Amino acid sequence: MSFSITDYPDVEKVTAQLKNLVLQPILSVPEEIMKYYLADYFEKKCSGSKAMIEKAKVNIPGGVQHNLAFNYPFPLVIEKAEGAYLWDLDGNRYIDFLQAGGPTILGSNPSEVREKVIELLNATGPCTGLFHEYEFKLAEKIAQLMPSVDFFRMLGSGTESCMAAIRVARLATKNKNIVKMGGAYHGWSDQLAYGIRLPGTMHLEAHGVPRQMFKYTQEFYPNDVDSLERVLKRNKLRGGTAAVLIEPIGPESGTRPLSKNFNSEVRQLCDKYGALLIFDEVVTAFRVGLAGAQGYFGVDPDLTIFGKVVAGGYPSAGGLGGKREFMKYLAAGIEAGSKVKKALIGGTMAANPLSSAAGYFTLCEIEKQDACAKAGRAGDRLTRGLQNIISKYGLPYVAFNQGAICHLETGGAMLMDIDIKRFWTIKDTIHQAHARKEAMEFFGAAYTAEGVITLAGSRLYTSAADTDEIIDEALSAFDRVFSRVKV
Repeated sequence: MSFSITDYPDVEKVTAQLKNLVLQPILSVPEEIMKYYLADYFEKKCSGSKAMIEKAKVNIPGGVQHNLAFNYPFPLVIEKAEGAYLWDLDGNRYIDFLQAGGPTILGSNPSEVREKVIELLNATGPCTGLFHEYEFKLAEKIAQLMPSVDFFRMLGSGTESCMAAIRVARLATKNKNIVKMGGAYHGWSDQLAYGIRLPGTMHLEAHGVPRQMFKYTQEFYPNDVDSLERVLKRNKLRGGTAAVLIEPIGPESGTRPLSKNFNSEVRQLCDKYGALLIFDEVVTAFRVGLAGAQGYFGVDPDLTIFGKVVAGGYPSAGGLGGKREFMKYLAAGIEAGSKVKKALIGGTMAANPLSSAAGYFTLCEIEKQDACAKAGRAGDRLTRGLQNIISKYGLPYVAFNQGAICHLETGGAMLMDIDIKRFWTIKDTIHQAHARKEAMEFFGAAYTAEGVITLAGSRLYTSAADTDEIIDEALSAFDRVFSRVKV
């Protein structure tokens, strides 16, 4: 089975580069160049998008319904998506490295999947409230692809799947605490809105969540096995650890990359302390490879969280998979003679026929086209090109990739280190991170004006639709932006 990662990044080298970046002054798009982009591109060529967003603000908070669309200086209104490209309301075409936040590894709106979905819609409509054969076909396919998955329960989103995983882990272990990797995003539920974006922030970025919600949630520092073991030891006296929850390539889709053997070390610690190991593969499952990041690293988690690709870019993209002994808590009495309490899990629209069919046919097409490997080669070409451009202009920026997940760090907004022993410095560090985030947003706008859409100006998802010519066209756009930065 092939994977999108051909050469795993030199994590020690990349980490040193990232640490150096956040020590540098913020080096952003020059003010006069930003004014040019705003006036010449966004005001003149995106007027239709701007007008529609202003109308939307009357009934939608901020004018858009999803955080990915909150882009500077205003969100674009997209009318068409196909393969490697997006087209906005004003007819502007963009190379699409957002790819809906990661799920469309085949490229946007592939006809092979779309035609099957249309057939299903004509037959049953999107939802009946009852069972459909594609629920089984999708679950069977995932179980075939991932050795650690005996059962798969489809849910409505990655957030719901993380919530389900926590409940299953607590029932299975009879322990209370959940330990997550600092800086990681595992959805927006109350208990997991802890230590998000920056390791060590604890509850400080969880606005609207009472602090007592985090009584049984802790974090540890990325790539730090000793930090994790200290938490696990403390928890032995405080209700035990139900699960350790991690993104297997690092927090925020590998923004802080993990050493290649880190997952196996976490597996050993979970076994030692009686905690379940949960892999959040919302991004990595079927993007790193059909066997997921767990297949690439050769580490079997107890539970796996799915999202994104599991519905092929269609709605209700979430699910929980895992070993029989744990997944039985999602259907009490699943094994003869067993008497277990059933985890409270819901989702009226989960596993609807439309999403199940879309997910099944997407996985079939990924397998047929060897899409992960193709997307990974595109990611390698893009990253090499970005590294050459950065070197060409003597910039402190950092580009690296884990296959089809590419990172372009120009400010390091999510790479600041917080020392919780020096608590009086935490708010200042968060303030600096927000300033760097603003600079990153300026870069995102500049890339857009040059015809390239990214995720927040720092993450780029490649797809099987990205040919060498498309990647080279994108690199020319990045070159135009970076050539104007004053060192």
